[in-house]
Amino acid sequence: MNQVKKVQVGVILTVAICMAIVLCTPSTAKPAKASEMGQHEILKTNDYSDIPQLVIDDAASKAVTLFGKNDAKCADFTSQVLALYKEAREKDVLVIVNSGGWGWSAIAESNEKELAPGIDGILTGLGNSTLWIDYFRTDNSFYGAVGEFMMALSTNPARGHELAARTAFLTDNLPDLKVILLGISNGCTICSGAMPLLEDNEQVYSIQLGPPVWNDDSDRQRVLLLRTNGTIPDSFSHGDMITIFRANLEAACGISPQHEGDILLYIGSPGHDYDWKYDWLKEQINNFLTEYFSVN
Repeated sequence: MNQVKKVQVGVILTVAICMAIVLCTPSTAKPAKASEMGQHEILKTNDYSDIPQLVIDDAASKAVTLFGKNDAKCADFTSQVLALYKEAREKDVLVIVNSGGWGWSAIAESNEKELAPGIDGILTGLGNSTLWIDYFRTDNSFYGAVGEFMMALSTNPARGHELAARTAFLTDNLPDLKVILLGISNGCTICSGAMPLLEDNEQVYSIQLGPPVWNDDSDRQRVLLLRTNGTIPDSFSHGDMITIFRANLEAACGISPQHEGDILLYIGSPGHDYDWKYDWLKEQINNFLTEYFSVN
């Protein structure tokens, strides 16, 4: 067998093994987790005394729809959404952050950490009170990574359904609340999975920055989707593998990148950078928020 044949066989075997791992992995459908931005504790409550019974019943009903007869998962989901209900009921805008990477990191740990204060400054300047939530869609584990991989390929729609159910629960029971689903990089995938289910819900909006090339919510109402920060096109979001390969080859040779950006913190991807330092990016977000969130 010549060298080319060996390489071809190796590639085929690698792909086959990866597919087998994904297909044989147990279901990752378990409740996601959320915490108030800057806090390590997961939002949960066992005190329902100040929550109307109809709201409690609605949370329990949505839990059963998502997780069936699994009492532990249903109880976890119900506890989480009722805690979030209590935190959000005095707020005008709830921002649910879906960071990039594997889905288990807070925005404060990402390259886009300055997005939060930047966006919050616009919202509060428009007269809104805000609540920011880090949404952890996966566990920090091997199975969590597999679940994220499946979701990125749109083979695990449960994540989008759960985010949509949480959001619908809040808007159904807090009719004056507006919700922004903020997605960054891979985190846009779960937003694009949830938004079609919330298309008729005029309390829900989405900002998606640098989504994978196959995700496209650009024609959907109340969605701002950007594939550039205003400097160069985002190589990851446009599927420009040649630019990504060249950037990583140059980095391996000690050549500093001309444009910032990376995937999973270490794979160079020029233009895949959505920090709050780009004037064009600020302008697009400001225009979007001013259109929908100005308090009369």
